[in-house]
Amino acid sequence: MKESLQEEPIITDTELLLRSLLNSISHVQIFKGKWSVIRLKLATLEARLSEISVSFAAAAENPLTFDLLRSLSATCSAAASLAAVCHESTLQGGKLRTQNDIDSLSAKLDAHINDLEVLVRSGIFSPSEHRKSVSTSMPVVESNRRESVRAEARNLMTRLQIGSTESKNSTLDLLLGLLQEDDKNVLIAVAQGVVPVLVRLLDSSSSSEIKERAVTAIAKISTVDSSKHVLLAEGLVLLNNLLRVLESGSIFAKEKSCIALKALSNSKENARAIGSRGGISSLLEICQEGTPISQAVAAGVLRNLAVFTEIKDNFVEENAVLTLLALCNSGTALAQENSIGCLCNLVSGDDDLKLFVAREVGIENLKNLWDSAPTAQNLEVVVQLVRTLASCSNIAEFLAANGFLNRVVGALSFGAMGVRIAAAKAVYDLAYTSKTRKELGEIGCIGPLVKMLDGKAVEEKEAAAKALSTLMNYAGNRRILRKEEKGIASVVMLLDPSVQNLEKKYLLSTLASLVHSKKCRKQMVAARAGVYLQKLVDLDVEGAKNLVDSLGRGKLWEVFAKR
Repeated sequence: MKESLQEEPIITDTELLLRSLLNSISHVQIFKGKWSVIRLKLATLEARLSEISVSFAAAAENPLTFDLLRSLSATCSAAASLAAVCHESTLQGGKLRTQNDIDSLSAKLDAHINDLEVLVRSGIFSPSEHRKSVSTSMPVVESNRRESVRAEARNLMTRLQIGSTESKNSTLDLLLGLLQEDDKNVLIAVAQGVVPVLVRLLDSSSSSEIKERAVTAIAKISTVDSSKHVLLAEGLVLLNNLLRVLESGSIFAKEKSCIALKALSNSKENARAIGSRGGISSLLEICQEGTPISQAVAAGVLRNLAVFTEIKDNFVEENAVLTLLALCNSGTALAQENSIGCLCNLVSGDDDLKLFVAREVGIENLKNLWDSAPTAQNLEVVVQLVRTLASCSNIAEFLAANGFLNRVVGALSFGAMGVRIAAAKAVYDLAYTSKTRKELGEIGCIGPLVKMLDGKAVEEKEAAAKALSTLMNYAGNRRILRKEEKGIASVVMLLDPSVQNLEKKYLLSTLASLVHSKKCRKQMVAARAGVYLQKLVDLDVEGAKNLVDSLGRGKLWEVFAKR
């Protein structure tokens, strides 16, 4: 109540100052055109103050109101002195200086009008809306906590849109504290509309400190999946500003920009924009000269971008392969993982690039990356790289001759499912000749693949089925599979149509290669192959009818044999 009594006279005094200033302007003799523009701005301020004076008490507890009126009063006082100088037809001071002072006054009035409109939009002048700055450290019960965070977020958003650079910097610090306290706070702040406010700060501010804090807040928001769509909605404005930070921001700001870009670089449109605006060059520079953390995150952004064939030329033009290979050897575990993953995406579908990478990385270096992988995620991407390179027959032959068959077969029994899946896919690409199929079977490839057929994930089942289907093209491997206790039964069980999102053609191919064996046919029938196959025939699955016919012919020959 005390603050209210202090502040109510301020709005009255400010209105009086405005009226006095308007009267003074009517007597100016020089720069009349500029003063007429200022008159219009003062009239706008006077009208707005008159509108809110009735409900002003509702905002008395908000210090922003007091600060705004105090600043406006100071501007009016300075303007009155300046207007008095212009009452005479000749100036005692410099004309140019006075003109600059009037222009500066006009800009200040624009800022006051904007600040007042921001406060009105925030709702602090509404009797039904009391905005109170709530300390985020204040203990509150959970039922009230969310409303407290909402009120705090609204208050901070308002403060970010008005006041000085110093005020905005301190407000951004408070906002960062709120966001970093809890991901729920991020969701609440985003729902209140904080993202557009931050983007405007990033876009319009000339202060490097404000930009650094704004990009830090945006980076935090980007790590909460439920909020990413709000960042994406900001489009090229946000993207361009993040790229500018990559070019000229501080080391810390560049790191935070990379974090935000990682969340935005999964769409084709954004990938094109980043590629066309020099983003790949900036990211590669960070991979070379940035901090360990920024190198890892920059490589993560590049990994996302390399998926899109439309911008692969940008990577080639920037000699990205050499930078990524260097990071594979010298970066942190995450930097290595992302750079190798980027190479996998980059060379996919391009045999020339695969050959180039194979030559540059070297067989010994590739072995070292495999054998010294610090985490399961690192090993997974190394196996993926081997698999991607092996899809080029010339490289597959070289890998098979240099110890990678044993490594791949060993990875089929690795504890992490992602490694097993990558290894099974590598088996499929490596087993392109009878020689390698024979070798893979002899070193124990069949058993682990059969176990993977019983895995929980459909992707693991399918990777194993696909690998087995190509291995069965070698007769010796068919004998090995027949000896597996649950080998044929595991294949048949996956024919069940209730096992969805699994390509049946690989299973059908494997069984078709075994159906000529009487023992195998019995095992298939015992595992209910006939029932599953008939369902697949009804669903018009290619290859199912041929296998049904083959099973039927087998039974007919058995009848003739008994006679």
